Amino acid sequence: MTGAESQGDRPADLLGTRHDLAVRLSEVAQGLQTRHGAQETLDEIVRAAVETIPGARHAGVMTVVGKREVKTVTGTADVVFDVDRLQYETGEGPCLTALFQERVVSVPDLGDEPRWPVFGSRAEALGVSSMLSFQLYVRDDDLGALNLYSPDVRGFDEESWHVGVLFASHAAVALADARKEDHLTEAVHTRDLIGQAKGILMERHKLTADQAFSVLVRVSQQSNTKLRDLAQHLAETGRLTPTSS
Repeated sequence: MTGAESQGDRPADLLGTRHDLAVRLSEVAQGLQTRHGAQETLDEIVRAAVETIPGARHAGVMTVVGKREVKTVTGTADVVFDVDRLQYETGEGPCLTALFQERVVSVPDLGDEPRWPVFGSRAEALGVSSMLSFQLYVRDDDLGALNLYSPDVRGFDEESWHVGVLFASHAAVALADARKEDHLTEAVHTRDLIGQAKGILMERHKLTADQAFSVLVRVSQQSNTKLRDLAQHLAETGRLTPTSS
C-alpha cells in the first residue's frame, strides 16, 4: 500500500470510528434514560463507563454534599471503595481534585505521582496503577465526579480522555434528570403524608382542612420538627407528639 493510499484511508477510518462512538454513546444515553431514580442511574453510569471508555477496569462515582459530606455512592468493585477511602483518609487524590478543582484529572502512574505521594503508593498497593477522573456536575455546594481505575501503568490514553469527556456529559444529563424525578417523587409523597395527617386531625377534632394544616404547622414550628416528619409520625402512630429528632 502506498503512502497516498494509506493517507486516503485515514479519513474513512476516522469517520467510521466516530460513527461507532456516536452509536455507542447513543446507546448509553438510552440505557441511562430507562433507569428510575438517581441510584439506579448512578449504578448504570459506572457499569456503562467500564464497557465504553478504553482502559477502564473499574469505575465509581464520588459526591460531595454541602462541600462537607464526601462519599462514594456507587462502584463496580470493592477496590473502588477501598481506593476512595484512601483519598478520604489522606485528603488527596485525583477524585478529590476532580471534584473541587479540575474538570479532568489524569494520573498515568500512581506509583510515581508527585502530587499525591502518600495516596499514590497506597493505591498502587491495592492494585490500581492509573486513574482518570471527570467532574460530573457542580450545583451550588454539591459536586460529583466519575472516576476510572486501571491496574496498568498508563492504562488510559488520549482516546480514553476523549471518550470519557463525551461519556461524562451524557452521564451528567441523565443524572440531573434522575434527580429531578426523585425530587418530584419525594414531593408527591410528602404531599400525600400531609394529606393523611390533615385527614386524621379533621376527623378526630372536627376541623376544616385549613385548620388542620394550621395545627400541623404550629406544632412543627413549636417542636422544631420538619412538617413532613411530623405528618409521617402522625400518619404512622396516630399521635401528634413530635418526633425525637
